[in-house]
Amino acid sequence: MKAVRAVLEFLSSGGVECIFGIPAGSVNGFFDEMYDMPHLTPVITKHEGAAAYMAAAYAKTSKRLGVCIGCSGPGSTNLLTGAANAMREQLPVLFLTGAVPTNTVGLNASQEFDSQKVFQPLTKYSVTIDGEKDLLQEVRFAVSIALSGIPGPVHIAVPLDIQLKEIPAPEILPFPQRQPIIPDPLQVKRAAAKLIEYKTGVVFVGQGAAQAVPELLELAEILQWPIVTTPQAKGLLPDSHPLVRGVYGFAGQESAVRLMHDGDHRMLLIVGSSLGETATSNWNPQLTNGRFVLQLDYDPSVFNRKYNVDLPILGDANLSLQFLIKELQEAGLQRKSYHLSSTSKQPRTGIEYNTQNVLNTLQESLPSDTRYTIDIGEFMSYVIHYMRVPQSGAFDINVHFGAMGSAIGSAIGISLADSSRPVTCITGDGCFFMHGMEILTAKEYNLPVLFVVMNNSRLGMVYHGHTLQYKRSHPRFEQQPVNIAAMASAMGIPSARVEKHDDLSQELVRDLLVPGPSLLEIVLVDENIPPMGDRVKFLSSFGK
Repeated sequence: MKAVRAVLEFLSSGGVECIFGIPAGSVNGFFDEMYDMPHLTPVITKHEGAAAYMAAAYAKTSKRLGVCIGCSGPGSTNLLTGAANAMREQLPVLFLTGAVPTNTVGLNASQEFDSQKVFQPLTKYSVTIDGEKDLLQEVRFAVSIALSGIPGPVHIAVPLDIQLKEIPAPEILPFPQRQPIIPDPLQVKRAAAKLIEYKTGVVFVGQGAAQAVPELLELAEILQWPIVTTPQAKGLLPDSHPLVRGVYGFAGQESAVRLMHDGDHRMLLIVGSSLGETATSNWNPQLTNGRFVLQLDYDPSVFNRKYNVDLPILGDANLSLQFLIKELQEAGLQRKSYHLSSTSKQPRTGIEYNTQNVLNTLQESLPSDTRYTIDIGEFMSYVIHYMRVPQSGAFDINVHFGAMGSAIGSAIGISLADSSRPVTCITGDGCFFMHGMEILTAKEYNLPVLFVVMNNSRLGMVYHGHTLQYKRSHPRFEQQPVNIAAMASAMGIPSARVEKHDDLSQELVRDLLVPGPSLLEIVLVDENIPPMGDRVKFLSSFGK
């Protein structure tokens, strides 16, 4: 058995079904073995960077390890942004990179590159294999690190000659499983007592609560406290729940801002948020002023980072909430029953052809269980501010690392991980020109993803940011218009182009919901300032 075959068998034993990347000389050992392993699907992308985003989204959606492969040299460096993204998103992704044969190291071999060193600051673990007997052991060790504690990416560089070495068939040891982080019962008791003592408060929810939505709603219904989410957590909780009051932070709703800044709610219960810049409206002190702060997280580094935390509880969010619920119930508190309201349509600003109206009309035309991946651009503010959450898990927004084009790869990774819900990617022309060729990957794997490209022929977020901060914007931030729908059509992908609001009919959108990918281009230059909330004040304040 070749050494790489043992690795692939091990990964398969852990539920890995897709491996993302691009074949090349230094990793051909992996791809050759997959010929004889039909239970593993090599997802061949157009760029390694997109493969990394796919693997991360696959891990996030499937709750399994994501795996990505790139060749030595440029393939490795192309993966770096995706590794940094996975690290920031705390997603378990195994990055496998090729390396030149061990007997050519230091001889200026083609694509020779020490990837171990450059991956070290971007991953939880990075190593180069120096013997075939170590390969499977190192892979298993790296995977255990990726899945343990705070999940994250790991990297292994495998020289080509080691990949191809014959080894005795090894025993495939049990695949590592993440051990839960159990909260301290005494801290939980103290927290429950404080929740009862303070009586009024707000539940502030971040992305880290993604695996604890039922517990989160149950606790809020026991306390009868309103729930506000960060931009990154938009989509976790349905808007139809009476306690859900919207998004605070970047592009948040004014109703949520008023709730978070008033003095009536004496306690702030933070669940799964690191309280970063976009989550806190540039670290607004009003978030915690005059409040008792209780924070639940599995990452100890988030406590007292910027805001003083009166009572931190270290543990997995679902377990911490379950223990809190039990304490409150034993104290006599009962859950109040809430009826979900029918999801109301957002008010229009007439029939003006603008981003807000386009997104509202688009959402009304798509199935209610659609899962959206949102790219980086001025449209992102409108999505956070205006689009509704009819069902839990509706949005995947990467405001943290903010990599342009990442939503295109994410849509493909999500679709491969879970085909039970339709996927729509909302991206922009700037993002599309970075990773738009991945629509061919979606075509080749027959993935039913609708790619919506907001085309304003400029870097819209940059344009508005510069205009607010410097009162001018360089003309080179704009570009000559490109017909992106025609590009898609030339690739054999169903497409449509919208240039006025009347063009955006439900029939047009529904005609694009085909078994494979499709593309809808929205040609729109919106001069309105995006609803970025306090970010507008922040940018406008420069020079004053």
